[in-house]
Amino acid sequence: QVQLVESGGGLVQPGGSLRLSCAASGSIFGINSMGWYRQAPGKERELVASITGGGRTNYADFVKGRFTISSDNAKNTVYLQMNSLKPEDTAVYYCNADVYNTLMRLANYWGQGTQVTVSS
Repeated sequence: QVQLVESGGGLVQPGGSLRLSCAASGSIFGINSMGWYRQAPGKERELVASITGGGRTNYADFVKGRFTISSDNAKNTVYLQMNSLKPEDTAVYYCNADVYNTLMRLANYWGQGTQVTVSS
């Protein structure tokens, strides 16, 4: 089994910054990709950013230029640096990963989510 544990959420004022972290652990052979999704109340979960094992990144238009995704492959950890935060960024942020387990099977996993609230 694989576990994803997120940290770094909280309350921040508009224009502020937060850094989210997500560490994968368990029966991991390799990680194909990791990413961040978010879900605001009454809305569907949406992709924020993703990064492949090779370092290729993808961003939603609404965070381009403000958020940066990065990873530490040795630690099986992905980060999301969020700058210039807006009230509309308020949501639960979920870590997601496509992981090859020790049986060489690719499976998708979700973290438990971390709340980000942008408010004055």
